[in-house]
Amino acid sequence: MKFGLFTCGYQRFDIEKAFQDAQRFGYDYVELWGARPHAYPYDLEICANRINELIKKYNMPVTVYTPELNAYPFNLMWENESMRDNSLEYVYKSLDFAKSIGAEYTLISAGHAGFEATEQIIKQRLYDSLEKIIAYAEKVGIKIVYEPLTIYESNVTTTSNQLLELCNHFNSPYFFGMNDIIVPYIQGENIITFNKKLGSKLVHMHIVDSDGQSEDHYCPGYGNLPLKNFMQELIKSGYDETVTIELVTKYLNEPSIYAKLAIDNLKEGL
Repeated sequence: MKFGLFTCGYQRFDIEKAFQDAQRFGYDYVELWGARPHAYPYDLEICANRINELIKKYNMPVTVYTPELNAYPFNLMWENESMRDNSLEYVYKSLDFAKSIGAEYTLISAGHAGFEATEQIIKQRLYDSLEKIIAYAEKVGIKIVYEPLTIYESNVTTTSNQLLELCNHFNSPYFFGMNDIIVPYIQGENIITFNKKLGSKLVHMHIVDSDGQSEDHYCPGYGNLPLKNFMQELIKSGYDETVTIELVTKYLNEPSIYAKLAIDNLKEGL
């Protein structure tokens, strides 16, 4: 199992600080947040060379590139077709960025389709968007990791069954699923069973702590999840892929302190 540092929490610092911390705290890779000021897809010519220099300097690969798709202004589920097309172009640019820094995966998600969208409309928009994205991913040779979101964030893909249906439908060697454990935990799904359903199509996880009531991501050891026991069960289940400790905006003031606490607490007892 390989542990990754998510760079979102370092957005108020130079990106080198994230690579330094990943190396000194014992992380195996970086999951690079694709947003300004560090790695926005449309800033490829500005940022990619610097990222490649840091990868080499710290011997720290960017295994996963994660463009910001959960917030304004991009959303693969917009009602307006031109807005969806604009969001698709953003994902294509993200795949180009991932390619330029040698990432294995680009992580995407589907935002909220709006309360007035029916199941039929949601499925039509989602399948149309993913079909185009997968075609581009196959063209450039970058694998897609698709992330379900919580019911507070999206009304599109929020369960293991919905994710499995997508993986079975597209059945592409460039399309995979992942498990951010907050999603099943707060929605009453079993986390390990979530993984088992996906089988070989599950290649990535986000692991943090949770209050059990919201989508908030807590540093391991600061929420209600019995993470020590969970990690033991995860190992026992045979999962041996990538695990990013997804600290986002809750710890912006002291990302280094919490990056170390997070990996130390998560590895405790392993």
